[in-house]
Amino acid sequence: MARSGPEVADIFRCYGEAYRAQHDASLSTAQRRVMTAIELCRTAALGGHVEACDQCGHRRIAFNSCRDRHCPRCQSLARAQWLEDRRTELLDTQYFHVVFTLPEPIAAIAYQNKALVYGLLFRVTAETMRIIAADPKHLGAGIGFFAVLHTWGQNLLHHPHLHCVVPGGGFSPDRTRWIACKPGFFLPVRVLSRLFRRLFLEHLAKAFDAGQLKFFSDLQALSERDAFRRYLAPLRKAEWVIYAKPPFAGPEQVLDYVGRYTHRVAISNNRLVAIEDGKVAFRWKDYRQSSRQKVMTVAADEFIRRFLLHVLPEGFHR
Repeated sequence: MARSGPEVADIFRCYGEAYRAQHDASLSTAQRRVMTAIELCRTAALGGHVEACDQCGHRRIAFNSCRDRHCPRCQSLARAQWLEDRRTELLDTQYFHVVFTLPEPIAAIAYQNKALVYGLLFRVTAETMRIIAADPKHLGAGIGFFAVLHTWGQNLLHHPHLHCVVPGGGFSPDRTRWIACKPGFFLPVRVLSRLFRRLFLEHLAKAFDAGQLKFFSDLQALSERDAFRRYLAPLRKAEWVIYAKPPFAGPEQVLDYVGRYTHRVAISNNRLVAIEDGKVAFRWKDYRQSSRQKVMTVAADEFIRRFLLHVLPEGFHR
């Protein structure tokens, strides 16, 4: 059944053309492609197919979906397939949810270097957890896990962080036995945070030395080596946020919970409240006030800008 409320597609169809005209020079190819895909999703422009009822034989024409990973309407189907594929991979053990967040100064660099810095976020997170887990002082085991990138906060602003779902244990170094975590405890968050900080800054400095980082606008000065080093200096002492959530109640609850993260887009249609007079109202949770739900109203132009902040580079997968 089709939704009766407002959808992200409605915003792009009403205000997308004006946004393109005003911001033509700053739009990437990927952002243009996403806008077009969402505008055309489930319309005659993408063609259609015939659906028939097995019981009564009733037939109807259904328009095709765009299948774009940024489209709110298409991700529910992709999520269902992903969950079915993962169901047989669950282990009979406790699972933990660990979140690695980039500090705001690094997030600013990430926005101008998405593929490289998001790639580092995955790589360094994996290095950090595997190194600490392999240490006999902590777990002494080789672990596996999966991670999902989110680049947004509830207000749609840029907030890159990685959600990791980790089984509560791993194989011994000789791979002959399973070593389980202590009940309700995975790895020490502060130890993870310190190593994550050091490794990430080391990799980022190497990327700079290799000429792989690009800086524009208000970060242009960071192209100079001394300015770049001064920019990073305070981050070497700051606490980087890693959050370990309480363990799941059991393996049977993991997929249902994780499904909320694997195929989530910047904003779902059910969070939209209204679209009128060139403005968009949507619900959001203010986690600084105990997850209190609020309604935010922004200009349609600003809503589109925030949505497009989270379009990933071509070829980059969450």
